[in-house]
Amino acid sequence: MVLRLEWRSFIYWRSKLKDKEMIVEKKENYTLISWDKDSFSDFYISFFKLQKNYKEEHLVLEISNNINITEEEFSLFLINLKKEPGKSFVIVYNNVNIDNLPQSLNIVPTLLEAEDILGMEAIERELGF
Repeated sequence: MVLRLEWRSFIYWRSKLKDKEMIVEKKENYTLISWDKDSFSDFYISFFKLQKNYKEEHLVLEISNNINITEEEFSLFLINLKKEPGKSFVIVYNNVNIDNLPQSLNIVPTLLEAEDILGMEAIERELGF
C-alpha cells in the first residue's frame, strides 16, 4: 500500500535541544514554527538555531501562551533576526500589548491573522511597496 501525502500536509521536525521540541509545519505559502513548552530562553535558542534553515521562506512563529515574554525579550527578535528581502516574518502570541512594541515587528493574536498579514505583505511586494 502506498500512502500519498498532499502538498498541504505538514512535516514535523524536532530539534534536539535538551529534549525540548520545536514543531515545524510546512504550509502552502509559509512555514509554521511552534513551541509548546514554557521556557523563553530554550525557545529563543532553539528558534535561532532552526531559523537559519528557513531563510528563503515566509515564517510564522507561534509562541505558546504558557511563556511569559517581556517587551525586552520581544526586542531580541528585532536585534537578531536577519529577515531576507521579500520574505515575511510574523509572530503569533496573544498575551502582549502590541502598543508597547515596535511596529516593525509583526505580532498578532491568532494564526488566521498571521495568514492575513502574509497575504497583505505579498500584495505590497507585488505593488512595489
